[in-house]
Amino acid sequence: QVQLVESGGGSVQAGSSLRLSCAGSGQFFSDYNVAWFRQTPTKEREFLAAINWAGDYEDYESSVKGRFFISRNNGENMAYLQMNSLIPEDTAVYYCGADDNWGRILARVPRTWGIGTLVTVSS
Repeated sequence: QVQLVESGGGSVQAGSSLRLSCAGSGQFFSDYNVAWFRQTPTKEREFLAAINWAGDYEDYESSVKGRFFISRNNGENMAYLQMNSLIPEDTAVYYCGADDNWGRILARVPRTWGIGTLVTVSS
């Protein structure tokens, strides 16, 4: 089982960019597909983006496509979420999830989760 730790959150002004990181440890990170989600106190957890184990296929929620970009570096056991043109509505706790079953990623239910990193965007 892989373990995940997110980092890179913080407080930024609207229009800024942030890159979130997801560090994998334990089992072979390169065996796992990775997805990013976010959640606020008033909304259910929302899927943002996913990348397959090889890093050659990506999937995005339409609301962030073209503004958020997912990537990974299996040599460093890392996955990333580049977020551009941030708006206050992007304020949330951001989570990475992983699963060796791409079907569970497509179903938005990965079995492994990090503890999240908070992003606050002010106007």
